Amino acid sequence: MRQPLLAVDAVILVNEHSIVLVKRKKPPFEGFWALPGGFVEYGETVEAAVKREVFEETGLKVEVLDLIGVFSKPDRDPRGHVISIAFLTKAIGGTLKEGEEVGEVRAFKVDSLPENLAFDHGEIIREALKKLR
Repeated sequence: MRQPLLAVDAVILVNEHSIVLVKRKKPPFEGFWALPGGFVEYGETVEAAVKREVFEETGLKVEVLDLIGVFSKPDRDPRGHVISIAFLTKAIGGTLKEGEEVGEVRAFKVDSLPENLAFDHGEIIREALKKLR
């Protein structure tokens, strides 16, 4: 029996008007903008996983503020069935820099996000912004 994989995604608040996105270097969605995130490792909590992935991909240390939601559509990732737990986070340290797995790392104003967002990250961002209102 095949089972879905578990991932985490982070909406990182730099301030109340900006979030951090990373440009993907690899397929799927190579060259698209995405939320920092990745797969949960065995023995790791989802909160620890999101902090680790954010640091690896952006150089930022974050505080987890809230759960945005669980995103589980079987076709959300072309590689297979991946369930993502998305968190609202706040940057609390570190320096914004590119990681090995991502290209450019940038903070975008929430009212001028790029249109080429990977996966279902547009939906995740919309849900995060609802929590901030």
